[in-house]
Amino acid sequence: MEKLTKLRVRKSGTRTEVMVLVKHPMEVGSRWDDETRQEADYIEKMIFELNGVVVAEARMGPGVAEDPLTGISLKKAKSGDKVAVSSIDTRGDTGSAETTIS
Repeated sequence: MEKLTKLRVRKSGTRTEVMVLVKHPMEVGSRWDDETRQEADYIEKMIFELNGVVVAEARMGPGVAEDPLTGISLKKAKSGDKVAVSSIDTRGDTGSAETTIS
């Protein structure tokens, strides 16, 4: 199931700030629900692309909070460039978002 991903891009002088919010439970897999253990379900990897080229990769783990907000700063991005982000979790579910810098 695709996870809800929000992407915000803001130019600030010579830099472009990219912020991503992924709606995700980030379950560590060490909690018990009555008699059963909760299955681990957290984002393993988040990939940032600029015009189809990978510019950053974040490897996450069970220590990251629920609904993580992640950001990067791009130096050479300009208006009209496409920014995309994608993520995959331990269950194989994905999330993605794309926007054009204005």
